[in-house]
Amino acid sequence: MTRMPAHHRVERGTFPNQCIGRSIGRRRRYDASLGSGLERRDRCVGALGRRTRRASHYVRQDLGSDTVGARTAKGNGGIMMLDLFNHFMPKSYFDRLCAVLPNHPAVTAFPRLKTLIDLDARRRLIAEFPGLRQVLSLANPPLEHIGPPPISTELARLANDSLADICHRYPESFPTFIAAVPTNDIEASIVEIERAISQLGARGIQLFTNVAGKPLSDPEFRPLFRLMANHDLPVLVHPMRGPHFSDYASEHESQDEIWFCFGWPYETTACMTRLVYSGLFDEFPDLKIVSHHMGGMLPYFPSKIKLGFKQVFFGTSEENPVAKERGLHRAPLEYFKLLYGDTALGGEVAPTRCGYEFFGSRRTVFATDAPFDAEQGRALIGNTIRGLQALDLAPEELTAVFHGNAERLLRL
Repeated sequence: MTRMPAHHRVERGTFPNQCIGRSIGRRRRYDASLGSGLERRDRCVGALGRRTRRASHYVRQDLGSDTVGARTAKGNGGIMMLDLFNHFMPKSYFDRLCAVLPNHPAVTAFPRLKTLIDLDARRRLIAEFPGLRQVLSLANPPLEHIGPPPISTELARLANDSLADICHRYPESFPTFIAAVPTNDIEASIVEIERAISQLGARGIQLFTNVAGKPLSDPEFRPLFRLMANHDLPVLVHPMRGPHFSDYASEHESQDEIWFCFGWPYETTACMTRLVYSGLFDEFPDLKIVSHHMGGMLPYFPSKIKLGFKQVFFGTSEENPVAKERGLHRAPLEYFKLLYGDTALGGEVAPTRCGYEFFGSRRTVFATDAPFDAEQGRALIGNTIRGLQALDLAPEELTAVFHGNAERLLRL
């Protein structure tokens, strides 16, 4: 691991006291000893304080469900989870962001989420959920929104150096990271991706659904997808739109946070659709793309994917005229099934089940979107665990979703 320059090093801390009771390996013995095991764990969790006890509320409900969860390879009987899509902002990066954009909402609001910026607070949060590890990615805003290429490139290097340093020092909590990319400069992006993967140990990149208003399907961004296909590492796509995307053509701004609550799922859906119809998967059939928040609207509208507007009047049940015009080699739905969807749905069971049915056991990955909730990430993590376990999946399927699929994607 390359040693970080002094001015790029991030905050250091010491491990919180982690006293976690071990559960029993076999299901029958586990059920018989559930009460005593929880008592032991509660005594240990108590040392971490009030917030830890709040998180154990989620864990207790999970351990008490019919589906116990994936077991660690080390045989310690705990639940092993690899959170593929969550967010962190290293303090060194945050300080630089404050200097560049002092009035940005990320600067004024994000400090309220201590677990988003404070490394020790984040590690204490992870310790509250035995078996949890996180693959770190940088929080909003996109780098191209912060400044021109010299600024975005500098910030990308600083962010990636800082995330790599955290992973190097605490691999048991953060086994790897997803690289930030200055997408307003493609040449600089390629250089930074190569550096982050080859020198820093990144296992993927994060892109946003549009680059300052340009679609990711634009030929300008094709080299980024080609590079990641060559590396056989994933592209994690995060939605991005703001209040300036109005709800109606007669208005200038979105109202009632529609841009966030419903605009982001639509943004993800539009981005994935444009990528599919651009022939991306015909060009790079093994490319791996993770669509955040379970693919937006995709799992709920497969009938819309299978039957387009022109198809109703000018096609057949088997032939989509727009797909034919674009030169796609397969039916559109088959390409959407090549995507990966993550479980960052706040633990809602019905949507999680729907998304799982759409993406399947090999292309659904565990993610929480932490720490963006009113409880510093505890609600998102706990509810997502509980929601996934409520699906009552077979043990091998639950293992795949909780960590196996992500490990395969990242080639860990």
